[in-house]
Amino acid sequence: MVTKLKPYNPSASELVSDWHVMDARGKVLGRLATEAAMLLMGKHRPEYVPHMISGDFVIVTNAAEVTVTGNKEDQIVYKRHSQKPGKLKEIPYKKVRAAFPERIIEHAVRGMLPKNKLGERMIRRLKVYAGEEHPHVSQIAWSAGRPERDVIAAEKAEEEAKKRTENRLNTVARREIAASAAAKSVTPEPETAEPKSGRRPASAKAVDVPEQVVAVAPVESEVADSVTAEDEAPLVKEPAAKRASTSKASAAKSPGTAAAAPKKSGSGPSRAPASKTSAAKFGASTSRKTPTARKSPAAKKPDDK
Repeated sequence: MVTKLKPYNPSASELVSDWHVMDARGKVLGRLATEAAMLLMGKHRPEYVPHMISGDFVIVTNAAEVTVTGNKEDQIVYKRHSQKPGKLKEIPYKKVRAAFPERIIEHAVRGMLPKNKLGERMIRRLKVYAGEEHPHVSQIAWSAGRPERDVIAAEKAEEEAKKRTENRLNTVARREIAASAAAKSVTPEPETAEPKSGRRPASAKAVDVPEQVVAVAPVESEVADSVTAEDEAPLVKEPAAKRASTSKASAAKSPGTAAAAPKKSGSGPSRAPASKTSAAKFGASTSRKTPTARKSPAAKKPDDK
């Protein structure tokens, strides 16, 4: 199985540069230049990356007292050419050290840095002085107090992380309490409630009551025996013409009213005394009224003149 590691790529804000002071008195030029180049590139730091300025500032003092080994004082020659014919200039080491001792150290360090834009930026961070005096006292003091500031910053970062963790836990606890309170406040639905689908449960179907129920009053046994089929008909208001026809038919069927019906010839009286058989039969105990024949106007007798 192949594992891919993500390369370390710090941001510019994470790279903080320090200031270093190097005394060149009695030191060999090559060894001094190597140490300065390492500090400028930042290879002494764990957050070193080759594509960024991750190094520090370097201050070199007493550059006039730097030394070289062997016969190099007589052998080292600094050459310069203006790209014109016959314009090559050669300057010996002793002459340069007497006039410009800073250039000796700068030349040695420049040759050990990358030959690109980063190398140009790194060499600008090199501050070389012929004597012991330099104007970077405040920067050195700031760099010297950096470890203490780093410790304080780390403690503050830990405290902030703890506070964030506590706030997160408190927020989660508050949400849980609110959820539990909301669950308690909600009342459960009754068990007899109909389901959301709109269908009634099977148990309710067996007990269903018909939609239209007609309430009938109980009838006594004596009255029920005396009530005829005609009396059991519902008392519904009928039209006048239909009501007249039914009354005539009932009058013709009953024996008492048949004798009292008017004669077609018109000789007899048109109105006979009402038969008391039905009234005596039903009596006052019946709650329903029997339909009676409608009174017909009395037929006039022809005058016997």
